[in-house]
Amino acid sequence: MNIRLLRCIGKPSFFATKRWIAGTLALFSLTACSSLSNPPPTDPDDLADYKAANDPYEPVNRKMYDVQMWAYHKALRPISKAWIWAVPRPVRDSIDNLNQTWREPAVFFSDVGAGKPRRAGDSFMRFTINMSAGVAGLFDVASLVGYPQHESDPGMTLANWGVSSGPYLFIPLVGPSSFRDAGGYVIAQGLSPINYVPRGYGLLTFNWAYNILGTMDGLAESTDQIDHVEQDSLDPYSYIRSAWQQNRQSQIETLNADHRATTPDWYH
Repeated sequence: MNIRLLRCIGKPSFFATKRWIAGTLALFSLTACSSLSNPPPTDPDDLADYKAANDPYEPVNRKMYDVQMWAYHKALRPISKAWIWAVPRPVRDSIDNLNQTWREPAVFFSDVGAGKPRRAGDSFMRFTINMSAGVAGLFDVASLVGYPQHESDPGMTLANWGVSSGPYLFIPLVGPSSFRDAGGYVIAQGLSPINYVPRGYGLLTFNWAYNILGTMDGLAESTDQIDHVEQDSLDPYSYIRSAWQQNRQSQIETLNADHRATTPDWYH
């Protein structure tokens, strides 16, 4: 599955943070009800598939998936198509660069927490370069000078510490997640500087514009992939669950396997 689709599915609307947290807490309370979970099957082959899916709350997760896809077809998809038609590609690329740059502090602290100083240094340099030479993040100058973007977040750091993922969850406005990654998302909000933008001097307006434009850009970039999954997959829910879990595991393994020296190669 396209990585941009996984980012969109797994990334909530930033301006819906409070609603997301409330929805997550509500979903956690629902999962306490045994009627919303699938009991482990007795057949050995079925049990192996059950464990591999790690989705004991599949009944409620599928209902949440249906809610999100209803919203997608009724409102989000038409809006994203209009966005693609109205906004030129260079402008959309700049919005994507802006979102990546302003997420770098959370990436930096996640890399520090995982004990990966080289990755943390790369993230620090990306933020510094793009905030200055990249005009507050509108242009990805850092990638041009040897600091490509990489994925890190508190959920990956918790995995690096050995924290179990817990059951799979599908949360509206968020998409695929797990108990560990849901907790990691809350931590990430505390590490994101955009959440501390004060009132006055037009900064609050910038905050809203950043959140809304970033959400629109992420959705627009993934609309075609979402449509293809729905058309080509016999069970889009299962396909997205499997793709997200595999991608997430790959990200965690890449983080764990990064044992590069602290200083970059060109320093020696």
